[in-house]
Amino acid sequence: MPTLNRVQLIGRLGKDPDERFTPTGKKVVSFSVAVDRFWKDKEGNRHQDTEWVNIEAWGRLGEICVKYLRKGSLVYLEGRLKTERYESEGQTRYFTKVVLQTLQFLDKKASSTEEEILSVAEDAAAYDAEEDA
Repeated sequence: MPTLNRVQLIGRLGKDPDERFTPTGKKVVSFSVAVDRFWKDKEGNRHQDTEWVNIEAWGRLGEICVKYLRKGSLVYLEGRLKTERYESEGQTRYFTKVVLQTLQFLDKKASSTEEEILSVAEDAAAYDAEEDA
């Protein structure tokens, strides 16, 4: 039976991307994205809810995130869910994130001298084995 693990989000970065390296030297970049939801109740009052999603980008896609994204950047993201388990104070805890595979910048271009990059996609095979290490 076929399965699907795909997440699509449009949101704004909550902070500048943070880069680090694995013990084998692979670059991994992390950041969070705020995704807002708006609705009106029965009385017509407008409400807003913000969901914070943790994002992880590997390799060249991570380099692009560090170079071009900043706190407040509006982006379209596509990737897959990954949940990691860890122990904290004797309890098992879980942490879910989106492993980035496609990025599209949605902010208006600030000036005509900036390098234009509209969309970037990453082949998952390049880092799948590494992130489990």
